[in-house]
Amino acid sequence: MKGYHNNHNQGKRRWRCLVIGVLFLVLLSMLVPLVFLLGLYHNGFHSTGHLSDRQTSSASATDQSSHIKELINNFAPTLPKIHQDLVINFTSGAENKTASSGTPVVIPVVPQLPPIRNDAAAAGTDEITKHKRNAVEESEKCELRFGGYCHWRDEHRENMKDFMVKKLKDQLFVARAYYPSIAKLPSQEKLTHELKQNIQELERILSESSTDADLPPQIQKKLQKMENVISKAKTFPVDCNNVDKKLRQILDLTEEETNFHMKQSAFLYQLAVQTMPKGLHCLSMRLIVEYFKSSAHDKEFPLSERYSDPSLQHYVVFSTNVLAASVVINSTAVHARESGNLVFHVLTDGLNYYAMKLWFLRNTYKEAAVQVLNIENVTLKYYDKEVLKSMSLPVEYRVSFQTVNNPPASHLRTEYVSVFSHTHYLLPYIFEKLKRVVVLDDDVVVQRDLFDLWNLNMGRKVNGALQLCSVQLGQLRSYLGKSIFDKTSCAWMSGLNVIDLVRWRELDLTKTYWKLGQEVSKGTESAESVALSTSLLTFQDLVYPLDGAWALSGLGHDYGIDVQAIKKASVLHFNGQMKPWLEVGIPKYKHYWKRFLNRHDQLLVECNVNP
Repeated sequence: MKGYHNNHNQGKRRWRCLVIGVLFLVLLSMLVPLVFLLGLYHNGFHSTGHLSDRQTSSASATDQSSHIKELINNFAPTLPKIHQDLVINFTSGAENKTASSGTPVVIPVVPQLPPIRNDAAAAGTDEITKHKRNAVEESEKCELRFGGYCHWRDEHRENMKDFMVKKLKDQLFVARAYYPSIAKLPSQEKLTHELKQNIQELERILSESSTDADLPPQIQKKLQKMENVISKAKTFPVDCNNVDKKLRQILDLTEEETNFHMKQSAFLYQLAVQTMPKGLHCLSMRLIVEYFKSSAHDKEFPLSERYSDPSLQHYVVFSTNVLAASVVINSTAVHARESGNLVFHVLTDGLNYYAMKLWFLRNTYKEAAVQVLNIENVTLKYYDKEVLKSMSLPVEYRVSFQTVNNPPASHLRTEYVSVFSHTHYLLPYIFEKLKRVVVLDDDVVVQRDLFDLWNLNMGRKVNGALQLCSVQLGQLRSYLGKSIFDKTSCAWMSGLNVIDLVRWRELDLTKTYWKLGQEVSKGTESAESVALSTSLLTFQDLVYPLDGAWALSGLGHDYGIDVQAIKKASVLHFNGQMKPWLEVGIPKYKHYWKRFLNRHDQLLVECNVNP
């Protein structure tokens, strides 16, 4: 019996231990989710940091609650907005899933944020800097591919139109992504039918409407109805393959559409840049007609005796644009102290010669003398007639290169470099009696008297030019090929150039230019590379650097030029594709050019050149 009682007591003790163990496990299963949720609420929604385990275990419940409130009060206002939005999105998504399914849902954990620094604004600054850096990178990629069009596009970017149509298309894609998964659920026939019906309804509306103005009056109700159906569909598990497939379709279609419109816009931009505006074309045609209708072909320019006088100030302008040449001459003459000492030689081609001649016969520029030359009719002893079959204007190149100090992975830099054309190298032989000339491109505007240029002591240099030291020849090795050159030399710019014709003839630089062009062209370089390298290398070690205050370039492509710098510059150079006489010209710089137009000329009014 004694053994029986001992076994009986041991059995009771085992049973009690088992009951206690079960109760402990039940209690533990209730406490663990509660502690987990309370800890997640604290860590995920009210603080950017995480309490250490030692602090949590040693604090009492009351102290812990007060500590949490203190953390909320101290740190909550300093959360960057992007992080706050992230938390709110996770919260709302978790609540929707819990309410709809009625079962516990694992809430996504908010990614741990970087520790808060002493300066509260620093966290937000990092995000802003990151977004700016991304924007700059995108702008550089666009400029590398499409050039000045990217600046023009950013400046003229418009707000998105037909927002409702785009929103309906987005809803249609989302609904189509969810429909295959919902259709497979046997208990959701009603939802499947409702989703299909809304999809068909949106397809019908979009087939009849391409803009917001075409949408039916009850579109808001239909939009809300579709949103409600999509919200219901989101409460059910979906086949990720269907969603992935639809999203990839959206991505592919969007990328294709974006690339198409980008290429189309860039093409139209280039067309606008390279095509003469309608008003200027009208002006040239009217001038040619008036020239042959009147007796202008029998007239000669006054003051022609000054054309070969080396004691006067001679300016040379290569141009096929009547208004552009007129602005250059007018702005120079207006600011000259003694305009009677100025002589302008306008070199143009046979197509624009008669329009140029009549324009400068009709208009005077104080006391300055103007000569218009048809380059095709100029007779040269040094060169045969084949050289003068056509005239070429100063050439602009958009060059991209790697900066010296940056690592190989850095982004390419883009600059606009303008250099002499083939016709410029005939200057010493076109003007045989002159000793010095100042060559002005037709896209410049003069804002100061240029008299001091004639007193420059250039030593033994030939070309007084503005140097672009942000572009060194070593950075253009891909354009210059295998030619021998000083890699640290700065590129020089056309636009404002003081040319010593006497020194040019001594060195016979024209012959050097042609020989160098033939040698460079023997390689595999493109025609653009040959022209750029030949022009830059011809004047190697023969460029006299002008002070930066003489000329300011970039007004044809750079939107960020300081106004004070523009006011201080003696010459403004609109190098780039956005010339001031084009519709795509940069608006805030146009008035510097337009103020030198003859606004009262009847032909300008009739051709709507200066509305």
